[in-house]
Amino acid sequence: MPYVQVPKDLSKVKTKLAFNLTKRQLICFSGAAVGIPAYLLTRSTPAMLLMVGLMLPFFFFAMFERDGLPFEKILRNFIRARFLWPQVRPYKTENFYAAWSGPGTSGQVGPKQEDTPKGGTRIAKRKNGKTDRAKAGWR
Repeated sequence: MPYVQVPKDLSKVKTKLAFNLTKRQLICFSGAAVGIPAYLLTRSTPAMLLMVGLMLPFFFFAMFERDGLPFEKILRNFIRARFLWPQVRPYKTENFYAAWSGPGTSGQVGPKQEDTPKGGTRIAKRKNGKTDRAKAGWR
């Protein structure tokens, strides 16, 4: 008895409209039809290269997909990450509970800045305003 394999992940199955092509592929292939009149109007050896040059991006947009994302989304993400957003993104947090912790406190959790673990160093200010490193231990 013949059987049909059913894919396990049905989210990757795409609806086909005509000629076993998706709506996206039909739109891109119809856009690629621009190359045919370009070839017919020029009719020479470079015209064939012109036709291929005009049609190739449309085929690429229709067929290329990586990790479920079409090419224009990959291109948009690349442009954002490379040119529009800052290259270095420092880690910053906002303490939403600092307002409730009381006046004069930064809402810091953990040991105070001047307390360091045994064997660590801390920078202490002298009376004259200069700093000096001292070995810090638990006192």
